[in-house]
Amino acid sequence: MKVIVPVKRVLDYNVKPRVKADGSGVDLANVKMSMNPFDEIAVEEAIRLKEAGTVTEIVAVSIGEAKAQETLRTALAMGADRAILVTAEDKVEPLGVAKILAKIVEEESPEMVILGKQAIDDDNNQTGQMLAALLGWGQGTFASKVEIADGAAKVTREVDGGLETVSLKLPAIVTTDLRLNEPRYASLPNIMKAKSKPLANKTPADYGVDTAPRLTTLKVTEPPKREAGIKVPDVDTLVAKLKEMGVA
Repeated sequence: MKVIVPVKRVLDYNVKPRVKADGSGVDLANVKMSMNPFDEIAVEEAIRLKEAGTVTEIVAVSIGEAKAQETLRTALAMGADRAILVTAEDKVEPLGVAKILAKIVEEESPEMVILGKQAIDDDNNQTGQMLAALLGWGQGTFASKVEIADGAAKVTREVDGGLETVSLKLPAIVTTDLRLNEPRYASLPNIMKAKSKPLANKTPADYGVDTAPRLTTLKVTEPPKREAGIKVPDVDTLVAKLKEMGVA
């Protein structure tokens, strides 16, 4: 069973984002970048399925600038077998990513695609669903547990009311949530081995996909600063303050 795991290079989640002076976007100059945390969970889940004997090959895929090769090497160090980098220096929107992934799926013929439910830079939460629609595959989104048996995937997913379990006939799409697992750290020997693992370089043109943006960012601003709170001596004062603020 082959699994494809798309990964994205994003601003490290420990770094506080800074907006560019002209308001055109987030300033990524001289800041730490890393693998999208939800994608790390996807890589970890694929590795666990391989360790359980369910998966035979893990192919990591990234679509973005050439520096995304570092992100793919991290996935290879964690345990992926090989990688594909689709180099696109301009930002590729979720639909473009889904179209490229659909072409890669046609070439690779995997039984499953496991990816993060969303990227922490744009929070779109669209790629997995779009890919499932393009392929006509079943999808299990926001997965907190994945079990493979008898040609089907049983996915426990997190919904507003609690948990929901769906059974998907393979091939299928699974998007990962935070509670699915705890990603491992790559050991130094595995980091060294990752340097010799196969990494193919492609472009969107190789797959016949037009990645021209369909959306325009008008302006990016930081959220307004929160006002300082106040202390009140008793409930009556609290109620009076709330009425004064128009809350109660």
